[in-house]
Amino acid sequence: DTGVGIPEDQLPLIFERFYRADPSRSEGGVGLGLSIARQIAESHGGQIRAQSTPGTGSTFTLLLPKRSRTSIPERLKRLV
Repeated sequence: DTGVGIPEDQLPLIFERFYRADPSRSEGGVGLGLSIARQIAESHGGQIRAQSTPGTGSTFTLLLPKRSRTSIPERLKRLV
């Protein structure tokens, strides 16, 4: 994104529930979005990462493992 960025010392905290890097911002939200994204990624065997430069913005990367068709349960194969 092209927002205000996140200070380096706060990056480890942004995936915690209810954490807001800048509580003085007027936008809504309760600090759950990135926590939920991390839980979804991890439940699929993946991870989410963040890189940020204050004053420039942030980049969020979602990594999910590639699964072969043979690793998909039989009941779901017809949907793929």
